[in-house]
Amino acid sequence: MDLIHYPDEARPARWHQPVLALGNFDGLHRGHQKIVERVVRRAAEREATPVVVTFDPHPTRVVRPDKAPALLMTTGQKIEALARAGMRGAAVVRFTPEMAAWSPEAFVKQVLVDWLRVSEVWVGANFLFGHDRAGNFSLLRLLGGRYGFRAEKIDPVRYKDFVVSSTRVRRLIAEGRVDEAATLLGRHYFVDGTVVHGLQRGRLLGFPTANLDTENELVPPNGVYATLVTLDGIVYPAVTNIGVRPTFHQPSATVIEAHLLDVDRDLYGLQLRLSFLQRVRDERTFDGVDALKAQIAADCAKARALFQQISL
Repeated sequence: MDLIHYPDEARPARWHQPVLALGNFDGLHRGHQKIVERVVRRAAEREATPVVVTFDPHPTRVVRPDKAPALLMTTGQKIEALARAGMRGAAVVRFTPEMAAWSPEAFVKQVLVDWLRVSEVWVGANFLFGHDRAGNFSLLRLLGGRYGFRAEKIDPVRYKDFVVSSTRVRRLIAEGRVDEAATLLGRHYFVDGTVVHGLQRGRLLGFPTANLDTENELVPPNGVYATLVTLDGIVYPAVTNIGVRPTFHQPSATVIEAHLLDVDRDLYGLQLRLSFLQRVRDERTFDGVDALKAQIAADCAKARALFQQISL
């Protein structure tokens, strides 16, 4: 997939009459997927190039930094997911305070028309753009008529009695309800990272762990989770603890420790993906090491039962 950045890089000449998905697409949840699928299909019908435009940093970081959410994906993870979904181009717009002051028409003219020369633009029904979010879909369609591109919107995707949104997914993950978040995402929530050296307490307890250093902003709350570890394309069942190791009564930053079931190998320095299936329990303080070991064994047994249910 071609990746370009505004304003530094020109549109590739091979992009033919781009059909555009426009939005933040944080998490690429089921609602986003509906837009992307429609754009890919429309581009195929027109023998055009399916392209996504997204923003970095997230506009809220610039306009209201005190209200900026912890993001569900890094930019790299987002681009990777969009490529898997069939996008052939991604245009990342560097969002600045100067751009935040642009009128909706200025954004359309400079980014969509002059830079990308789009033929169609697809957005979610609630997409807003321009200074003070003054631009809505009706204005986008009006500007499309003025500048020669078609504008269309996709109705929200609903789950039960609410609309699927990045905000709701973030809330579920922040509450540890990772299985419910997966329903809205259409996949398990994951973080990527590098295995780093820890205190090796897990190995001393008989349950060696991979300590993960991640750039992902949103990590589920402290507790124990049934997880999957993807390493070199192979998926391993795992039990992961997020917390501060309260049983050892020593000050500690929050750590992410994944115990891969039935795997004993040196993982230091390796890159892995950690996907969250279900919360097993809260983080607790135990009376001693033996009680902790017994609980970890019970956690592993509970996770194994879950993995059998999903035919892992």
